[in-house]
This record gives sequence, structure tokens and C-alpha cells, in this order.
Amino acid sequence: MQIRLATLADASALGALMRRAITDLQRGFLSEGEIEASFDIMGLDAQLIEDGTYYVVTEHGASIGCGGWSRRATLYGGSLAAGRDARLLDPEADAARIRAMYTDPDHARRGVGRLILATTEAAARAEGFRRAELVGTLAGEPLYRACGYEVIEATTAPTRCGHAIPVRRMMKSLEAVASGRES
Repeated sequence: MQIRLATLADASALGALMRRAITDLQRGFLSEGEIEASFDIMGLDAQLIEDGTYYVVTEHGASIGCGGWSRRATLYGGSLAAGRDARLLDPEADAARIRAMYTDPDHARRGVGRLILATTEAAARAEGFRRAELVGTLAGEPLYRACGYEVIEATTAPTRCGHAIPVRRMMKSLEAVASGRES
């Protein structure tokens, strides 16, 4: 596996990867209607690519995972999601946002997510952020917990069609990571 910054040229392949991940990996956690409604709130955020904070994991030339972090206030959602906030965060006071993490279902549980998290956390820490925050799906929650994130709020994300998708707002100290107390 290799990880690199994503470019806008990757958008089509990443969109297809995200669609597979949302459709397949949410089964068992969400109803079919909720899975379809998830596309209202999940997907590629081109701002992350433009900011140089979004990564793609490849293997043998194929995209098998993606994810990033943000120094902007938007906590989750693709480019078309409601409630976006492009305001820049203050690393001294705010948590970096871990955003838009997806793994191709054929490569789930092989370390793709851990690689993305380690890369994004290191990049955010290098810019002075001391904490990272994310909104994870129920399917993603076990990975985030295993990587040191704690649930700070169990909530729902509303969609245009009226479904409320269950999500977990989670937080992690990046200072503990930097000092070697967590991995």
C-alpha cells in the first residue's frame, strides 16, 4: 500500500470507491433507505483536495482507500452537503477535523484506515493541532475507538429525504500520540 495526496484528477475514482464503501460497509448498521439517504451527507469534499489535506491509498495502481483532515470548521459532509463552514480553525483552541474516510470493501480490515488516520493525525499535529475530532458512522466507530478516539456524542445527521443517520462525534488528543503514549 502507498499513500499520497489526492488530486482533483482522482475525484472520479474516489467517488466510485466512496459509493462502494457506503453501500457495502454500512449494511448491518443501516436500513437500505438510510444507506441511500447517506449519500446526502457523505462523499467527496473537493475543498480537502484543494487544501492539500486529502489522501488516497493505492495498491497496484488502484485506489483502495481515502481520507483526510481539515483545518476548516466543517465537521463532516461532501461538497454538496448542507451546513458547510469554510472558516479556518485555530490550532490552539480548536480540534482538527478528520474527514471523509472510506475504504474499498474488498480491502476492509487490512490497515487502510489506520494508515490514513496516522497520516492525517501527523499532518494536523505538524500544523499545531493538539486534538482531532470526527463524525464517524456506526460501521467506522470500532476503527476509531481502536485508534484512541472516544465518543463525545451519539447523535444523528439529518438528510434531505427525512432520514436521520446515526453517527458518533468522537475526539482524540494528538498530544498523547506525539509523546508516544498512544499508537
